[in-house]
Amino acid sequence: MTDERLRRWRLVLGGDEDGTGVGLDAEDSKMDGVLAALYQPEPESGAPRSAGLGASAPRVARWLGDIRAYFPSSIVQVMQRDAVERLGLKRLLLEPELLSAVEPDVHLVGTLLSLNSVMPERTKETARDVVRTVVDDLESRLGEPTRAAVRGALDRAARSARPRHADIDWGKTVHANLRNYSPELRTVVPERLVGYGRRNKSIQRDVILAIDQSGSMAESVVYASLFGAVLASMRALRTQLFAFDTAVVDLTDLLADPVDVLFGTQLGGGTDINRALAYTQGLITKPEETLVVLVSDLYEGGNRDEMLARARMIVESGVQLVALLALADSGAPSYDHDNAAAFAALGVPAFACTPDRFGDLLAAALRREDLSRWG
Repeated sequence: MTDERLRRWRLVLGGDEDGTGVGLDAEDSKMDGVLAALYQPEPESGAPRSAGLGASAPRVARWLGDIRAYFPSSIVQVMQRDAVERLGLKRLLLEPELLSAVEPDVHLVGTLLSLNSVMPERTKETARDVVRTVVDDLESRLGEPTRAAVRGALDRAARSARPRHADIDWGKTVHANLRNYSPELRTVVPERLVGYGRRNKSIQRDVILAIDQSGSMAESVVYASLFGAVLASMRALRTQLFAFDTAVVDLTDLLADPVDVLFGTQLGGGTDINRALAYTQGLITKPEETLVVLVSDLYEGGNRDEMLARARMIVESGVQLVALLALADSGAPSYDHDNAAAFAALGVPAFACTPDRFGDLLAAALRREDLSRWG
């Protein structure tokens, strides 16, 4: 085994009697201390502990600075999540000094939102800055691809033989002119342009986002709120968004800023999907032109029979209803399999979606394509 592999095993195993026989230099010893503070087991009762974070905000803040010095951002975020779960640091996240030292990510935003109701005023501004950093990063990566996918879906219906440059459908133009390929120029000479029609500036479709804010849906709440704000920025869509647990809170008026939407939610509590669907019915004015996206793991705490009856009524009215079991990057979600199957039997596709695919999913839904392949 190479010296480097032994060194890595020594850092993984920790402790002096680890069996590797490898010593650590000064820098590695500091890294070992950072790892031990989080992952070294508690000592036997009465024995002194050589490392640890305890419940001291200054000590945790120093540790957060240390891990950024030794590990890349992706590893730092994992270690932060482990620290919150293993060492019970949620209370310390209410300290603005500690929040300033944390590496922002989606999971941290979810934790902060769950603490929103008990967060002291002196911490809220720092918390908003943390959430803003994450939201701005997500919007820069996901916002424009989502808008582009939706614009394409809405513009595809109308076509023009004399399109403006911005409205040319290059794929169909090339296909229509393949016979005009010029070997000398090594390109297709487009004698006939194919393009989309002039973009309709009026509202073309209604989109309703119903977001389950029970504690297990934290990551999905973050992404769904961001996408709600992205869609609300598009003139061709009328976007409405509300969050629900056992009650409903309409956040449509806050869609100009996804951070306001997020702080308008309250993670935790039960789930009443039946009540959420009843509220949805009150928002629908043009069923044939309405897409409803229900973001929920479908664990119903209310009346299941009424929930399914309402879902059936919504679908039979002409509304396109989609159930997203998760809108997240965290792998296979936990969800109610029986309710998901019952929704599918009603013609409501139920599946999870990663954030990078949401724009394409939305475009497919707006074109009323068969969404079964997404499951």
